[in-house]
Amino acid sequence: MNPGNVIQALDAATGELLWEYRHELPEPLDRFPRALRGMAIFGDKIFFDTTDAHEEPESLARLDEPMTALGGLRGVVVIDEVQRRPELFPILRVLADRRPLPARFLLLGIASRDLIRQSSESLAGRIETIILGGLSLGEVGEDALFRHWLRGGYPLSFLARTLEDSYHWRRLFVQTFLERDLPQLGVTVPAVALLRFWTMLAHYHGQTWNAAEPARSLGVSEPTVRRYLDLLTGLYMVRQLRPWHENLAKRQVKTPKVYLRDSGLLHHLLGIRTQKNLLSHPKSGASWEGYALEELLKVADADDFYFWGTHGGAELDLLLFVDGRRIGVQFKRVDAPRMTRSIHVALEDLALDHVAVVYPGDRMYPLGERVSVLPLTALKEGSKVMPLLLGTRRTRPASRKK
Repeated sequence: MNPGNVIQALDAATGELLWEYRHELPEPLDRFPRALRGMAIFGDKIFFDTTDAHEEPESLARLDEPMTALGGLRGVVVIDEVQRRPELFPILRVLADRRPLPARFLLLGIASRDLIRQSSESLAGRIETIILGGLSLGEVGEDALFRHWLRGGYPLSFLARTLEDSYHWRRLFVQTFLERDLPQLGVTVPAVALLRFWTMLAHYHGQTWNAAEPARSLGVSEPTVRRYLDLLTGLYMVRQLRPWHENLAKRQVKTPKVYLRDSGLLHHLLGIRTQKNLLSHPKSGASWEGYALEELLKVADADDFYFWGTHGGAELDLLLFVDGRRIGVQFKRVDAPRMTRSIHVALEDLALDHVAVVYPGDRMYPLGERVSVLPLTALKEGSKVMPLLLGTRRTRPASRKK
């Protein structure tokens, strides 16, 4: 396998080229000479993934008779793009009930809550759902923190050779997602309208949701805008962080905060291409908050989580409930976080066990009673996260390499 969607067969003894296959790519994909990521040989056929996800019609036609196509298979059977074949779920239920069980099925595809609900209803008691996110900070390493924040967690965006290639990949991803993937899921919202809304939502990243202004800008009703938001939330592109309400004699925020879950897609929609663009952008602080929040939620084994705020200005970016304990988290993109009024108010009003202030530095230190400052890089290992967030582990982490 070679870059450029090329497969070659060579004589192992002499190195002579026996045959070669080149898959021609349409514009603009031919500017990405990436290596192939996988190949399989079955009978007299070779299967491999091309950059443009080219599919053979005869492979798809086999599933027109799913019981015949799947019934005789053994071992682990992988069905990709399962969102395009929801009619397979009742068939899979029959196949999963066979005894002895000759095959297990691994279903891959675009995650949506509607699809997950449909599969759970058809395969109740027979299926486990695993939502796979992008690459985490723990997977790419702390030395790659800024690259990970700028490019996001999608592997081909993060691993692209240049910033321009990464940005271009994300542009193509958004286009394909809106124009091809969503219609396959039965979404009838015009791609242009949803792109405008998604771009507008990027400017609300890290803020409490108010449907009135986006509705006016788009010329649609508030229920329509709410439907757009729920759609992107159900497709795991957006996170709606719910507000927590304490029994207090204070007016508290009752609307969710919205975040784009992948920082790379956020930066694409905001037109941020480089490190200089990111650090000087008005949404830089909100971008860091959302990025750190997503990385923490990937490793924190919390029973539930919210944000909390009052109309008086006090706010807690994240409130975690863990085994009956309350942990507050603030995200600050500063060199040396300090105690704030919001931390004091949250400690008292919410009876917090501890508050962690997460920042992009490399030192861990106490900030006050039940308050500590933690580098984001210290929270990349799941087993160590809760002791750090609770302030019961004081080991100073190794400094990040410059």
